Amino acid sequence: MGGFFGVVSKNDCVMDLYFGVDYHSHLGTRRGGLAVYGEYGFERSIHNIENSPFRTKFEREIDSFKGRLGIGCISDSEAQPLLVNSHLGSFAITTVGCINNLEELKQKCFDFGTTHFLEMSLGVINPTELIAALINQKNTITEGLSYIQDVVDGSMSVLILTNEGIYCARDKFGRTPVVIGKKKDAFCVTFESSAYLNLGYEHYKDLGPGEIAFINENECKTLKCAGDKMKICSFLWVYYGYPTSDYEGRNVEVMRNNCGRLLAKRDDVEVDTVSGVPDSGIAHAIGYSNERHLPFARPFIKYTPTWPRSFMPTNQTERNLIARMKLIPVKQLIEDKRLLLIDDSIVRGTQLGETTSFLYNSGAKEVHIRPACPPIMFGCKYLNFSRSSSEMSLITRRVIKELEGTEDISIETLKEYANPKTTKYQKMVDMIGERLGFTSLKFATLDELVEAIGLKKCQLCTYCWDGEE
Repeated sequence: MGGFFGVVSKNDCVMDLYFGVDYHSHLGTRRGGLAVYGEYGFERSIHNIENSPFRTKFEREIDSFKGRLGIGCISDSEAQPLLVNSHLGSFAITTVGCINNLEELKQKCFDFGTTHFLEMSLGVINPTELIAALINQKNTITEGLSYIQDVVDGSMSVLILTNEGIYCARDKFGRTPVVIGKKKDAFCVTFESSAYLNLGYEHYKDLGPGEIAFINENECKTLKCAGDKMKICSFLWVYYGYPTSDYEGRNVEVMRNNCGRLLAKRDDVEVDTVSGVPDSGIAHAIGYSNERHLPFARPFIKYTPTWPRSFMPTNQTERNLIARMKLIPVKQLIEDKRLLLIDDSIVRGTQLGETTSFLYNSGAKEVHIRPACPPIMFGCKYLNFSRSSSEMSLITRRVIKELEGTEDISIETLKEYANPKTTKYQKMVDMIGERLGFTSLKFATLDELVEAIGLKKCQLCTYCWDGEE
């Protein structure tokens, strides 16, 4: 995933920028970067944050940054922001999104006259560099931003820092948020609305899908009006989003409480306590616990001093190891207990299966699992969530392959398995529960998820659950 933050101010903006970017640390684990425009032009710094938090990597050099305009990012992949010099002038650029047609767009740049791209590890190019090259094919930055919204297959939200202000562009269908905040003598732009609250900003506006705006220290000006179709990612509320953030006016923590409450309304399993897998599962579990008047407990605790962030390494073996290392059991709250556990989702199933095993090994009598979203049936095409070399990494697809006797499954059949009213769905759920050692397994339904968020289904991207684009 990733997130960004930008500031334009009549005063020095560096500390606002530093803390605003830091408040996005839950969205990525690979790179952090800052770019500031000041008296001597652009200054930039990028650090690897895989082994230590963003704040510790930048705190020693932050005093050397001076400027009234700046952007920064947390990235789960490429190094950014990038500094660019072109016929459009000098600017810094940072992006959040996913490009499915990267090779096609790279060739489009070569055909236009781009001579080369710098390669990253494994021979791939930096997607943000590609976006900059596409923007530079047009006569203005606004035209260039509008152009990428049309040609990118996937999603792409962009911040561009110039010596006059920041261009802010939300992806064409608004799959990710872009929020503007305002305080006296300054504007900011952010992915997470909670990032500006402690900095004194108040909500000014959410950019609409495809909207392009320009902010300076005096105003926020719309350069391209929003489109009429929005498909914001539902997983922002289920998993990615920070609890204090709002997207389209819907708070993450409130949504998760609502989701747990709706799950509980149609559940009558007898258990001793209700728990949530830290961190995103906790609010869901509180909603469930309150609705059924069952005790909420923490049978395992996340070791936050060294594991403050949610995300994990991309290597699956390392992910499994770290999942075990993060959570420490409280045996007195587990032994001889019937536990109900809520996690945000089941993707591959490995981590939740191992969590269940260590609960049994710690003396649990029963472990009932209630994921806070429907079974994930399709790898995300838009935000790099549940993406892998093969959709067969999803536990749903592996189970369906076993039930159908083939990996070649039609979209119609997959949608049958996604429908909780069908026999195929129930067979899939039963096999997943048996495979992972759960006493019982019951997923939230898509209708419950939509109701918990509070937007119309047509405004939400639900592709990973129902295959609808």
